[in-house]
Amino acid sequence: MIRPHGLRQVWGRLHVTARDLPLAVLLCALAFVPSMRGSGTDIGGVAERPYDALAVVAIGLQTLALTLRRRWPAVCLTLMAAGFALDQLRGYHTVAGTALPLALLSAGAHLERYRRTTVAVLSVAYVLFVAELVRRGTGEPPAEFVSFYVAMCLLWGGGAWLRSTRIAEAERRAQVAERTRAAERARIARELHDVVTHHVTAMVVQAEAARYLAAAPERLDEALTAVTDTGRRAVADLRHLLDLLNPDHGEGSRTPPAGRLLTLVEQTRRAGQPVEFTEQGTPAAATGSADLVAYRVVQEALTNALKYAHGQATSVLVRHSGRDITVEVGTDGPGTRAVASPGGGGRGLAGLRERVDVLGGEFEAGPRPGGGFAVRARIPTGSRA
Repeated sequence: MIRPHGLRQVWGRLHVTARDLPLAVLLCALAFVPSMRGSGTDIGGVAERPYDALAVVAIGLQTLALTLRRRWPAVCLTLMAAGFALDQLRGYHTVAGTALPLALLSAGAHLERYRRTTVAVLSVAYVLFVAELVRRGTGEPPAEFVSFYVAMCLLWGGGAWLRSTRIAEAERRAQVAERTRAAERARIARELHDVVTHHVTAMVVQAEAARYLAAAPERLDEALTAVTDTGRRAVADLRHLLDLLNPDHGEGSRTPPAGRLLTLVEQTRRAGQPVEFTEQGTPAAATGSADLVAYRVVQEALTNALKYAHGQATSVLVRHSGRDITVEVGTDGPGTRAVASPGGGGRGLAGLRERVDVLGGEFEAGPRPGGGFAVRARIPTGSRA
């Protein structure tokens, strides 16, 4: 048994001409019902006559043309107008004439090219049609022809309004899609900045320190091992980041595994930065993106400490509560240069502020009153932004 939802899917996959065919067939069949004869549109007051071969042609033009109303609206309207004129001038007045409003509405909504030309040609054709009716002496008042023309213009205008609304909606969706792509590119750029800057900074500091250890082979080997380990972690983090571009990549793997903060602190210590790490409270069961943002805050702050306050005492405090994660990273010493990375325009701290703001948190970074630099962030948990 096919369910209604399945029927809608099958119907939606059909070509538009096939979807318009049932209405055309129904209207065509109604035109041949004896009780419906002569009950259609009557403009001009031409005396009614019985159906003949031309009546069949008029009915076919007015009804079967509906199958083209969305695929070829200009062709549909041309055939419909010809059939309607034949219907009225011959005096059949079939029910098929009621399809003209739908054809006008569809043409106004779906016609893409030569819209003004189409309106001009139809207007001239209508004038010729009215002139022929007047020539036959039907005696209809001019107001009837004018009101009918105004009604046709309103139908076309209604279709044009639908078209403009559809175009505006398509533009809005395109703008939303572009903003989404731009936001995703910015997010990936921030991730790359965080990963590459931190690891490369640690490797540079470790390599610089190794230059002065030539007289101590055991310490030189330890320093070079630290550089190698940092490089491997950089490659692993980059691979993890690039995996996020895979649509099949799990959402949950965006958050760094448990214990990564300790690894981050230890890596910074091995680069020669004395770091005191404190973690308070129990992490919430579901933190959404808060864990990842907290990790990036600590990572960026330690990277700046390595750059601008190398060798100065640094403290990292991470406090978990039921509603948020609070991160405080402070460094002794001048530390004022950490406001902006060389050549980076402060993109690191600016990126952190954006991350925290997206989750509805609070972020501040600046010099300490007694010297040094501090970064503080409060990140609400549970958000998947």
